[in-house]
Amino acid sequence: SLLSLEDPYYRFNDVAYRWISLDNWTYSRTFKTPFDIKKWQKVNLVFEGVDTVAQILLNNVTLGRTDNMFNRYSFDITSVIQEVNFVEVRFLSAISYAAEQSRCHKGHSIPPVCPPPVQKGECHVNFIRKEQCSFSWDWGPSFPTQGIWKDVRIEAYNHYHLIYFSTTPLFVKSTQQWCLEVESIFDVVSSKPIAGLVTVNIPKLQTQQTFSVKLQPGEGSIVQLVNINKSATVEPWWPNGHGKQTGYNMTTTFTMEAGCQIEKFSKVYFRTVELVQEPIPGSPGLSFYFKINGRPIFIKGSNWIPADSFQDRVTYDTHVGAIVGGKVIAYSSWLLAFWVFLGMILRLLLKSAADANMNALRVWGGGVYEQDEFYDICDEIGIMIWQDFMFACALYPTDQNYLESVRAEVSHQVRRLKSHPSIILWSGNNENEAAIASNWFSIPYPDIGVYIEDYVTLYVKNIREIVLCEDKSRPFVVSSPTNGLESVKEGWLSRDPYDTHYGDTHFYDYSNDCWNWTMYPKTRFASEYGFQSWPSFSTIEKVSSPEDWSCTSNFSLHRQHHEGGNIQMLQEIGRHFKLPQCPDPVKQFKDMIYLTQVMQAQCIKTETEFYRFSQSEIINGEGHTMGALYWQLNDIWQAPSWASLEYGGKWKLLHYFAQNFFAPLLPVAYEDKGVLHIYGVSDLHEDHKVTLRVTVHAWSSLEPVCTLAKEGVTVKAQSAVPIYKESICDLLERCRNCTRTSCVITFCLVGEDGLQSPRNHYFLSSLKDAVGLEKTQLSASVSQQDDIYIFALQTTAIAPFVTLDVGSIKGRFSDNGFLMTEKKKMVAFYPWEPTSVEELESSLILTSLLDVV
Repeated sequence: SLLSLEDPYYRFNDVAYRWISLDNWTYSRTFKTPFDIKKWQKVNLVFEGVDTVAQILLNNVTLGRTDNMFNRYSFDITSVIQEVNFVEVRFLSAISYAAEQSRCHKGHSIPPVCPPPVQKGECHVNFIRKEQCSFSWDWGPSFPTQGIWKDVRIEAYNHYHLIYFSTTPLFVKSTQQWCLEVESIFDVVSSKPIAGLVTVNIPKLQTQQTFSVKLQPGEGSIVQLVNINKSATVEPWWPNGHGKQTGYNMTTTFTMEAGCQIEKFSKVYFRTVELVQEPIPGSPGLSFYFKINGRPIFIKGSNWIPADSFQDRVTYDTHVGAIVGGKVIAYSSWLLAFWVFLGMILRLLLKSAADANMNALRVWGGGVYEQDEFYDICDEIGIMIWQDFMFACALYPTDQNYLESVRAEVSHQVRRLKSHPSIILWSGNNENEAAIASNWFSIPYPDIGVYIEDYVTLYVKNIREIVLCEDKSRPFVVSSPTNGLESVKEGWLSRDPYDTHYGDTHFYDYSNDCWNWTMYPKTRFASEYGFQSWPSFSTIEKVSSPEDWSCTSNFSLHRQHHEGGNIQMLQEIGRHFKLPQCPDPVKQFKDMIYLTQVMQAQCIKTETEFYRFSQSEIINGEGHTMGALYWQLNDIWQAPSWASLEYGGKWKLLHYFAQNFFAPLLPVAYEDKGVLHIYGVSDLHEDHKVTLRVTVHAWSSLEPVCTLAKEGVTVKAQSAVPIYKESICDLLERCRNCTRTSCVITFCLVGEDGLQSPRNHYFLSSLKDAVGLEKTQLSASVSQQDDIYIFALQTTAIAPFVTLDVGSIKGRFSDNGFLMTEKKKMVAFYPWEPTSVEELESSLILTSLLDVV
């Protein structure tokens, strides 16, 4: 039985349990109807999500079939339902179905056929409307699941029933007034139109309006335009770091002639979004940036992937219930959950993004349209969402059945999600414009035309058409990366979607020195970039055995799904750090994990700071970078990946660094032709007078060699401006006894009323060449202050990349991976579960760079 299985993530179980996804599975149960059937004109069985290919039967009558994980399916069971019922969902293996669809496809091939062998995945995923990464990815396993992944319910109603309800804010510039478009989609059972009244009430905005409406038989929509009372002050919704996320409670009451009343409670938000693509003086091409409520916003964040291969470990239990006359009258468990999982994982991951000063995430197109709760949390904490449609790194069929399924999917998802202020952009796919433009799949040139035609048919004539029809309130781009309006001009496919003068770019380079800022593209918008690292030993330990704990074990190779990934990490480490040489393989493994996290954090720090300081300048026609979304935020399992949050939510060093490199006020240093430049980067809405403090330390001493305070520095609002420059030679000469290898520079910005940036650092040489670094004695004492724990650290020498790790105790530190240049430092620990001083002290492992041997 399934319940006797080990954790699917344990060791090599992704391969050992492949037989499960190759088999066909049936879910069945008997249930009593919890209402009098004769009293209701229409009864539906509604599946919010079926994964994926299934035949649905009730009392041995086939209701219909499903073939799209992202669709909502509603079956009329009025004539089939009885007092006691037997329901069956007969699943077909997703792998078998995808292979059969590929085999039956007429005409040209649809690449890619299979993933690279290193991914240990399944073939033909582009032939099934299912989570694309469930057949494997370069950071995740192959678990092609079968099951009921969202709610199932019975709906019984007379006269009419509300299916979708959405609100869209609009700001009328001519009258300087907000209004609200309220759309309701109904199923009307009556054979004649039903007249009645709709009342919309927003008490806090002193707004109430009543409309006369007539509902036509069948499925249809009504739209009301609600003018917000001009005397009320509307507080708009702002992204994290730019203002409040104010929402207003709204009640919409439908009172119809037939006597049935529906009351809908919702939260409404007011914000505008604009994607600006216009000429820039001194630069060819077009800008690419977002304005929220008329204000340009630098987008700071990451890319979101599914938080688990098994969606029920992320959601609450799936249930079957009954909704009668708009009220839930019965609710019983549909499935016994396999696993107990932290129910707060979504909130934990998203809160961690906000805590790291992020204001945006891109929901990547190879996963799933996330559950309602995901977007609710983003609305609440101010995380903007770049929402891909679920197509990634592949070409796709465009036969009629496939297109009809996609059209239903897109229509459903836009209707479901468009009320969320957090969603600021729809994007048609991930990297498929680039796949054709760069000919990833080696299509012969004479045949390329048919693939371009397919591309335009799917993303432009179908997906884009539906999005523009359903939602006129936010922008749409066809792909990512894209040249935006330039891609449109070139027939929806640009010659070079990676052109830095237009749109967004994805950039990966594992063969050059990541500390060298000149290797990075001075792009308009960086929507993907990254480097890999291993998750913490405490995370790996849960799914491995002692024989796996070495850099060269079968497990270490098996878990790496990116070709050459383990070697690339070691090569990148070797550029600036001494590689671990410890004869004890477990110690060497732990040292390697630590160094991969240090390397990843330092690499992405360098790249992100480059994007941030490029926002206000044009150099050789390039610049005005207005977005930095690194790849990737979270992990789907315990493995090496590009993530900054490990599976389960533990912060890697990169996430601690992100908290600093995404800070609203930040000094950034880079070196060009022997000159040190420091920029003041600000997301603040006002100019600030600050003092720049620069400190030079010798590696051999906790006492500074020299300090500089430059007062009266103006850091401009929402800009990046040069505030200091000096040749390295002059700097070293001024700070006597300093050389590139013997000294390090730290710097920060300090203003009035407690305004302060994080302290940043700039290394003058690789740390493997550093002279004077001594092995330090690090120690910590732990105390409790209310719900927080304080770690009082002490060091006997300068310590680079000081890392606190409390193993599997869930929580995060206020700072980590830092350069310790003072004898004492206080670090707070915010627990996510109950713990104690004793537990923290016994679990604590302190590491700095010189602990690696």
